[in-house]
Amino acid sequence: MAQEKSMAVSEFLSNAELLKQGAEARVYRTKFLGKPTILKERFPKRYRHPVLDEKLTHRRTVQEVRSILRCRKAGISTPVVYFVDYTTHCIFLEEIVGSLTVRDHIASAQQPGSCADAELEQLAKRIGQILAKMHDEDVIHGDLTTSNMLLRRRPENKESDLVLIDFGLSYNSALPEDKGVDLYVLEKAFLSTHPNTESLFEKLLKSYAASSKRSAAVIKKLDEVRLRGRKRSMVG
Repeated sequence: MAQEKSMAVSEFLSNAELLKQGAEARVYRTKFLGKPTILKERFPKRYRHPVLDEKLTHRRTVQEVRSILRCRKAGISTPVVYFVDYTTHCIFLEEIVGSLTVRDHIASAQQPGSCADAELEQLAKRIGQILAKMHDEDVIHGDLTTSNMLLRRRPENKESDLVLIDFGLSYNSALPEDKGVDLYVLEKAFLSTHPNTESLFEKLLKSYAASSKRSAAVIKKLDEVRLRGRKRSMVG
C-alpha cells in the first residue's frame, strides 16, 4: 500500500511545475482532487547517514504539518493541508490563488504618490496580532519574513485575509527566548527588505505586545537578542 502511494506521488511530481528549490525542499504547483495545489517535497540529504536523514526528514515533515494545523485551530489563516505522504515526505497544500505577498504589497505601497501610510499601519497592527496569537499557541515559525505572509482578497469582505505560509522550520516552544528570536528574525528581514520602516515595525511590536498577556517576557528577550546581535556586528 505504501509503495502504491509513493508511486502515485511520484506521478504527481513528474507532472508538476517546479516553482522553487531550496536547501530543504522542492516546491511545485499541481492539482490535487481538482484543486490548485502547492506540493512540497523534502528530498534526501546525501551527506547524512540514510537512517539519520530519514528520521530528521520525517520529524520535520510531521512538525510542519502540526504547526499549520495548530495555527488553523487557533483561527490563524494558513493553507489547508490536503494530504501528507510520509513515505516520500510530500505535503499537499492549498494554493492561495490570487494572493500577493506582504513584501510586494509594502513595496507597492511605498511607491511615490501611493498615500498608503494609514493602510500600512493597519497591516502592521494585524501582523502583530496574528503573531501574538501564534506565539500564544507556542508555535515558533522559524522563518518569519514578509515573503512568507500572503494577502488574499475575500470576495465577501473588502479587507484582505492575512495568510501565514512556509512552516518548514517551525517547532513548538513555550520559551520567551525562542519567541523573541522569531521576532528578531522578522525584524532583520523586515528592515533589510523595506528600508525606512522602523516606525512601522514598532507599530507591529506594539500591536503584538497589546495582543498577548505573555508578551512582556518575549519583548524583553527580543531586546536581549538585539543586543547580542549588535555585539556580534561590532566584533565581526
